Amino acid sequence: MVVYWFIMINFTDVKKVYPSGTHALNGITLRIEKGEFVFIVGASGAGKSTLIKMLLREEVPSSGLVEVNGYNLNKMRRRQIPYFRRSLGVVFQDFRLIPTMNVYENVAFALRVTNVANRDIKRRVPYILSLVGLVHKAKSMPEQLSGGEQQRVALARALVNNPQLIIADEPTGNIDPELSFEIVDLLNEINKVGTTVVMVTHEHDLVQQFQRRVITIEQGRVLSDTAALGGF
Repeated sequence: MVVYWFIMINFTDVKKVYPSGTHALNGITLRIEKGEFVFIVGASGAGKSTLIKMLLREEVPSSGLVEVNGYNLNKMRRRQIPYFRRSLGVVFQDFRLIPTMNVYENVAFALRVTNVANRDIKRRVPYILSLVGLVHKAKSMPEQLSGGEQQRVALARALVNNPQLIIADEPTGNIDPELSFEIVDLLNEINKVGTTVVMVTHEHDLVQQFQRRVITIEQGRVLSDTAALGGF
């Protein structure tokens, strides 16, 4: 199957059955173009987490085809997986910051593991911290930050390698509601410069405020896929 240059994510009749017998995905077909901002919504157990694991190549489909940024994840060899993941930026609900590193070091770490030169790290990290409004917190430890600030560090870390795709898995789940808008607004600004953003959320208020494409998952299937609001 040909993957056209403008398709960032392609799922074709993707099914996933776990060894326990759980049918997590029951024939997902969807396409997300480069440069889109897409919300994925659905109740707990609908299949959202499995879909994200497919995007990260943490799971492979029982049947069907998964392609991300031109990579056929079905046929990807184990040694290729780390290189593929470097083309992604991932933001999790629980931040996953390294507690023994300060803000600067947490963001720089994402560059060091890919052998980026120190001179480039010294240039890139302050720039990214400025984008998320945390230059003044560069020397702070994670425990000294609020939940919203920790999530902005996690977002900076996801951005520092200049990924073409950001996957945000419930990024506002562990922060105060008033800060949720701020995080999604940052993702929105990132999207404006061409980065594809896929955000899983259960917060329908945010979805309504930002008015983007919404894919609703129910019982492992696409219930609706629309740019219009409502119906979920």
